[in-house]
Amino acid sequence: MADTPFPEDPPRSSRYLPIAEHGLIGDLRSVALVGSNGTIDWYCCPAFDAPSVFAAILDAERGGRFELAAAVQARTKQFYFPDTNVLITRFFTEDGVGEVQDFMPITGEAPGATGRHRLIRRVVCVRGTVPFRVLVAPRFDYGAAPHTLTALDGVVRFDSPHRSLALTSTVALECDGRDARADFKLGEGESAVFALDQVDGTVTPAYCAHAEAEHEFNATVAYWRRWLHQSRYRGRWREMVHRSALTLKLLTYAPTGAILAAPTTSLPEQLGGERNWDYRYVWVRDAAFAVYALLRLGFSGEAEAFMRFLTTHISPGSQDGSGPLQIMYGIDGRAELPERELPHLEGHRGSSPVRVGNAAVDQLQLDIYGALIDSIYLYDKWAQPISSGQWDDVCRLVDWVCDHWDQPDEGVWETRGGRKNFLYSRLMCWVAVERAIRLANRRGLPADLPRWRQARDTIYRRIMDRGWSERRQAFVQYEGGDVLDASLLMMPLAKFIAPTDPKWLSTLDALTEDLVSDSLVYRYDPQASPDGLRGDEGTFSICSFWFVEALVRAGRVDEARLAFEKMLTYANHLGLYAEEIGRTGEQQGNFPQAFTHLSLISAAFNLDRALG
Repeated sequence: MADTPFPEDPPRSSRYLPIAEHGLIGDLRSVALVGSNGTIDWYCCPAFDAPSVFAAILDAERGGRFELAAAVQARTKQFYFPDTNVLITRFFTEDGVGEVQDFMPITGEAPGATGRHRLIRRVVCVRGTVPFRVLVAPRFDYGAAPHTLTALDGVVRFDSPHRSLALTSTVALECDGRDARADFKLGEGESAVFALDQVDGTVTPAYCAHAEAEHEFNATVAYWRRWLHQSRYRGRWREMVHRSALTLKLLTYAPTGAILAAPTTSLPEQLGGERNWDYRYVWVRDAAFAVYALLRLGFSGEAEAFMRFLTTHISPGSQDGSGPLQIMYGIDGRAELPERELPHLEGHRGSSPVRVGNAAVDQLQLDIYGALIDSIYLYDKWAQPISSGQWDDVCRLVDWVCDHWDQPDEGVWETRGGRKNFLYSRLMCWVAVERAIRLANRRGLPADLPRWRQARDTIYRRIMDRGWSERRQAFVQYEGGDVLDASLLMMPLAKFIAPTDPKWLSTLDALTEDLVSDSLVYRYDPQASPDGLRGDEGTFSICSFWFVEALVRAGRVDEARLAFEKMLTYANHLGLYAEEIGRTGEQQGNFPQAFTHLSLISAAFNLDRALG
């Protein structure tokens, strides 16, 4: 838990909470970020990638927010209701203790399921008396669309050209034409309820009384506990692993089974820098790795839903310059994700530009085929056999990889500095072919095995011959170079090389010397390997957990455990991670990041197994 002072009128210089000072709630369609000060400053409605309603995390003045906090000086602590995604923010004042319970009821996971999508904020005074204030200030379409406010029969409606929301409250609200607000005091045992609903032609505003809020709270708690009960993990780091699993579940889009990379856009990898990207989409690589992590814990339903997403929405398409698969898709499977900037928003703590969409969608990243086919192989092995149609798709992908694996590409890190012969891309092409061969042999499925074996062996020889630097005594980022890259930590994890092979151990030592800082791992050195972008970045958290796994497999278990325990100290007060960690330990980049949480699960699982 975090103790956070909450001044009544924060100075302009501190208008932004740090990224890490947030918790996450959601309903498997969208999420909201709730600050440790009680403010919701990120919420897109009705889906993850819809335009924002509250976006003060990207512009404190224009973004919009939903404040709900003690109206006097207070310390705050934030925690999750045990084994759920229900978030509690407590306010400790001189005269009492109050708390805000934030949650979004789950309305059904089945594809096409409909129902009321609602954000509920219940305020309770648990000791003494506490004065509260509330301000509901939506700013539609990333703060660009005007809206009108009408108050009628206890319902406040906010109507913009493309979206309407309805606010109901058990306390009287004052309206000023755009926003709704109130000041109220609660005594011990008293509560107030605020419910924000999306309204359209099929859903009409409905008052959320105390009894209904209590029912919805209990139902939401029960849902998350039932879901988590499926976990088979009984290891040493159960609390962190289960928080990561709950976070990954929040990043799934129930109508299609899609798994997001992150629920935010443009949170900076470096304050004041330009490395600000929209991650509210399905990266084939990230989602495939997430399937592996969830399968490890026993959540086969999520893996099945993602396989259904692949089958229903994505199939090998035209074999143009970026390959038969895009590197990412929309949560509904759409292929077009045009990138644009929103110049009217200043960005988190002045870090512009703010972007929506992602131009990297057109990049060639050969590694995605290995990540995807590995996840299909594991799903077939651990969950249920894939269908004949899915196997036909796998064959088409593998045949394409056999023909195109030796192309230069943009690589796993989506650099914008031109294509290279990245070693990680070669490695994952080898994984694609090797796992397909395994699957064909185990199931007796039809395949051009002689051709596949020849391609697999040729890729292996190419990596061993051209990916090794005699000068560095290490495998390197791209053929002909001497730059190291943390993605190569996947070499033993993908079973390409024995984890105790002398060449690998030499590489591990070189990576430790060049890219590791107190267990934290940088992706690469952008000064030594320019990536087409200005500025620096923090350590990349998935690489830090890959480092733990590589140490485990190399037999350096005590060192791995220390690195893992150190990495856990960089989580926020709720156990959540952004994409990167800055020089002073701050969270950087989009938050929370699926990549980080799935790699935490994998590292914990394998470290547990090594420790016995």
